[in-house]
Amino acid sequence: MKKRLSFLLAVVLLLTLCACGKKEAAAPTATSTDADTSWSYIEGNGKIVVGLDDTFAPMGFRTEDGELVGFDIDLANAVGETLGVAVEFKPIVWDAKEMELEGKKIDLIWNGMSKTPERVEGMNLSAPYLNNSIVIMTLADSAVKSKADLAGKNIGIQVDSAALEVVKADAMYGDIVDGIAEYESYDEAVMDLDTGRLDAVIIDKVAGKYKASKAEGTYAFAEEDFGEDYYVIGMRKGDDALTEKIDNAMKAVIESGKAAEISTKWFGEDLVLR
Repeated sequence: MKKRLSFLLAVVLLLTLCACGKKEAAAPTATSTDADTSWSYIEGNGKIVVGLDDTFAPMGFRTEDGELVGFDIDLANAVGETLGVAVEFKPIVWDAKEMELEGKKIDLIWNGMSKTPERVEGMNLSAPYLNNSIVIMTLADSAVKSKADLAGKNIGIQVDSAALEVVKADAMYGDIVDGIAEYESYDEAVMDLDTGRLDAVIIDKVAGKYKASKAEGTYAFAEEDFGEDYYVIGMRKGDDALTEKIDNAMKAVIESGKAAEISTKWFGEDLVLR
């Protein structure tokens, strides 16, 4: 009986030791965080999907024939060629761009997107590649020459744009907020400026100057603006490998002279940052 009891105790002890051994083997390691697969994801797809507002001339817009053209279109294609991947452009609703990015419907937001504190917090951003400013665009015979002149005027701004964020942070905002109307696109705002529904449009300089160049003598720009504005490319937060690839490819395109060539084509001068 004692031998049998001793045998049973030995079996129980053996099973306990085995169970402890298995538990130790299954313990998680210190390197249990997910690896950054953002670039391998692009390589696996063989393309980068770029989200954009296709009404934002001259950054990305449609010709009368429906062809997608623009400064950012040419620059993105040059970066894609450097990286060895195709670039697919996908028009999006601009104020839903963060959801499109997080849902992996697009890989980049690349369309004259300004660097703001909110975007620094919510996305990975490339190095700035273009210096812009937020300007006041009017009809040529307008008396609006400064920010103060906007008080009591009807003003158009694109929804969820850097222009809107800059204006909200400006000391003048309280004086002009009642006259501000938000538009889905700058094209719509400028159309209302043309018809007299608006007195001014607060707009990115590159967009305003491009539109003015197509209608010589029609528009003017106030002597005072709302300050500088830096364009960047947006990626998902944590996509560090992809961000590094984009920055390195952009640097190569700039150093080769290709970026200056593209800038001169669209703006008549080299505005690309170095």
